[in-house]
Parts: sequence; C-alpha cells; structure tokens
Amino acid sequence: MTDDIRVRMVAVLPRLRRFAYALTGNTEQGDDLVQDACLRALSRIDLWQPGTRLDSWMYRIAQNIWLDRLRANKVRGELVDIDAMEGMPGPDGRVVVESELTLQAVVAAMDRLPAEQRAMVALVCIEGASYKEAAEIAGVPVGTVMSRLARARRTLNAVLNQPGRAQAARLSAKTGP
Repeated sequence: MTDDIRVRMVAVLPRLRRFAYALTGNTEQGDDLVQDACLRALSRIDLWQPGTRLDSWMYRIAQNIWLDRLRANKVRGELVDIDAMEGMPGPDGRVVVESELTLQAVVAAMDRLPAEQRAMVALVCIEGASYKEAAEIAGVPVGTVMSRLARARRTLNAVLNQPGRAQAARLSAKTGP
C-alpha cells in the first residue's frame, strides 16, 4: 500500500465517523463501524480501483457492514446499552436537556426510517454529498436517491412535528426521568 492511499484514508476518517454515527445513532457503535470498515478496506485494498473515489468506496464498505449488522440484529434482537444514555452536565442544564431531548427525538425518528432512507439522509443531509455522489456510493440511480430522500424527509417531518411532542419534551425536561 502506498503512502498516498494511507494519507487519503486518514483524511476520510472524520467524515466516515460522522456517517457511521448517523447510521448507528450511537458514538460507540459508530466508532466500531468505522474501525470495521477500515479493517475491511485495508484487508481488501487490492479491490479498490485506482482512479475511483476512495471515500465513496469506504462509505460503501461502512454501509454494507451496517446493513449486515441490521440483518443480524433482526435474527438475534438488538442490544441496548443503558449506560450510553447518560447525559453530560453543561453550563445551563435546561439548554442541555432541551438539546438532548431534541437529539433523542431526531435519533428516534431516524431509527424509524428504513435502512436505505437513513443512509441517504446521512449521506446527503449530514455529510453534504451531492445526489450524484450519494447515488454512486449507494449504487443506485439519482432518481432513487431523490425518492428516498423525499420519503425520509416526509417521515421525519411527520414524526418530529407530531402534536404534543414539544410539550411532552418540555414536561420530561422539568420532571426528569
């Protein structure tokens, strides 16, 4: 492996980590996904075609690993780490709690999306990939990217703007768990 490929792989890591977090909704699982994607990319570097985008290839590897895990979890059932849910105190507790509740609502809404839609939201809305780049990474036509994003946005909007969601979040913040 050349030094150029190593440097390019390291440069992709922050973006790959954000993508992995968006897919998993969990920092630890996202980091594990990045590590597994890097291991697989390094062990199969001979499959990468020079002249193609290394970042797209690594995104695709991460997405495939994540989809494999989702399928496996359907058989085994999902594991939940209760300790991972504890929040960090901030300078203004109310702002921290409201931010955490909003983040939890968004993560929960993202969890309701089908895997294909969640991947598109992560690529386009979080990572800033163009529709064309997202289509190349996912191996689908641009129209499919647009369709998945439209459906995902409608679902997220409906879930996040349900009547009473904001009031329930404020009540939870006042009363605590």
